[in-house]
Parts: sequence; C-alpha cells; structure tokens
Amino acid sequence: MFKALLLEKSDPKLTGEAAGFSASIQSVDEAQLPAGDVLVQVQYSTLNYKDGLAIANKGPVVRSWPMVAGIDAAGSVLESTHPQWKPGQAFIHNGWGVGETRWGLLAEKARLQGDWLVPLPAAFTPRQAMAIGTAGYTAMLCVMALERGGVQAGQGEILVTGATGGVGSVAIALLAKLGFDVVAATGKASEAGYLKSLGAKSIIDRADLAAAGKPFQKERWAGVVDAVGSHTLANALAQTRYGGVVAACGLAQGMDLATSVMPFILRDVTLAGVDSVMAPLSLRQQAWQRLAQDLDVAKLESMIDEVPLEAAIAKAHDLMAGKVRGRVVVRIN
Repeated sequence: MFKALLLEKSDPKLTGEAAGFSASIQSVDEAQLPAGDVLVQVQYSTLNYKDGLAIANKGPVVRSWPMVAGIDAAGSVLESTHPQWKPGQAFIHNGWGVGETRWGLLAEKARLQGDWLVPLPAAFTPRQAMAIGTAGYTAMLCVMALERGGVQAGQGEILVTGATGGVGSVAIALLAKLGFDVVAATGKASEAGYLKSLGAKSIIDRADLAAAGKPFQKERWAGVVDAVGSHTLANALAQTRYGGVVAACGLAQGMDLATSVMPFILRDVTLAGVDSVMAPLSLRQQAWQRLAQDLDVAKLESMIDEVPLEAAIAKAHDLMAGKVRGRVVVRIN
C-alpha cells in the first residue's frame, strides 16, 4: 500500500455537484497501478496549473476515474524492464497524459513507461527539479522557441505575462540570465520586488493587456512569453515588433484569441505554439540540459513554496484562487 492523492466521482458520467466529486489522500494498493515497464518511488512532485484545475474540479482535465492526480515527479527507479533504466537511477517525469488519462504522480509510487523519463541532471536535486516542474520546463521550451525564431538579447524588450506564476517566474529568471531585457506583466503590484529579484527590468499592470484592444498597435516587444491567452495574447501580438516571436503556452485568461492577420502579414510576427505534454523525448532532454546550464539555482530557491502531500489539496485551491506565486513543491518521501 502507498499514499496517493485520489480524485473520485460517484458518477463519472455527470458533471457539477451531481457527479459527487471528491479529492482526498488515501492508501492505494500497488496492484491497482496501470501497466508499465518502470516502477518508481516519487520523492517530490509539484502543483502546476493543470493539477490545480483537476484537484479543485475547475476544468475537464481528468478523463478517466478514479484518478491519481499529478503530472510531474522526481525520484528514483524501484523496478524496471526497460533497457535504459535500472533500479536506483534518478528520473524526472513531465506530462504524457499522466494525471489525466493515466494514474499520476502525487503519490508515493507510480508505474510509468521508461520512454517518458528524463535522467535527473546532476545540477539539480529532485526537490529543485520539481521546483522547475512542467511550468519551468515549459518556460525553457518558450525561450528555445524565441531563439529558433531569431530573437536575440539586445534586440528589444521581452514581455512575460502571468509573471508571478510558475511559467512566468522561471521564464523571467532564464531570460534575464541570457541577457534579455524583461518586462513582467502582473496584477500583483506587491510582487514587484519579487519579480525584479528574478531579473525583470520593469513591471506593467496586466490590466493594460487584459481588455479587448486594437488588432494593430504601437510596436514594443521583440518577443513574448505568454501563459495567459485571450485578450492578453491578442494585445501582445498587436504590439510585437517587426520580425518578433510570441511563444504561447497557456490559457489562464481564456482559450479564445480575437486577433487579425495584420501582425503576421505586415510585421512578419511569428506565433509559436509551445506544447510540453507530448513533446518528443529529444526536445525534453534538450530543455532540461538548457535548464541545468541557464537557470540560476539561487533564484529558483526564491520561488519555492514547499508543502507535504497532505497539504496539496488546500494548496491547489489556493493556486486556483490566485494566492500562489512561483512554484509549489510537494514533498512525498
């Protein structure tokens, strides 16, 4: 038996209160784990926005019931029939539908596919890897998307939206270390000191971007990392300079995008979609290697809010209420 954060519905076919949703820490029999070629012990997990949606029952994240929550983990291999993984090896897991369609990682144990795992870089402890988690790994993918589009330090300001969140916090730290001039958009004026400590050169109010705006606006941004979507993304596109790149990875404000073709055909702006869930293993490995190289661990520590597994449910509700900044690390073992 092992402890896990289990999500249940009395009637999976229904939605809302009638479905009888519950989230609780329970003892689960290892025999119930899904098939896989690697059995792992989880030392640390984390709470991403998607985890918050699932645990607080705020969105249709879970598609199979009951479900163990959690899309991320760092720990060690217990048993393996996979040729590249041996007992005792340290691993990182991000995404792959775990916590959505397959039992997840806010648990002491999990059974996974070895092809999904990335070796833990020597630069990080398991705790630090989960302080990064999918949010930080996504931030690195966004930075890489800007680089592929030709955005370089010294070309102009880089906008980071949702700046106090996980993606935003890590993106600021990464971009600042790489020499970019970062502008952080946030609705939390009290967090200006925190954002500047990560490397933001200046702060703007997210309200400046959050309402519907003109489809073509004054040029400002050489590049954008956007985890918000909706009007914020539309305004960011409308303000991006000629040849700029906007890396879009989230929908905290909404999944709609009311914009026009004008930024694309008159300013040669690139909208680069960034997916972390099903990204190929080679790209994941590259992203984690870059994180080990380009992320200041001292800045990472300033982002961490660590809680035990037993406190993860309450913290997920805080995350959905906008009461969390940086990264939540969940201590499992």
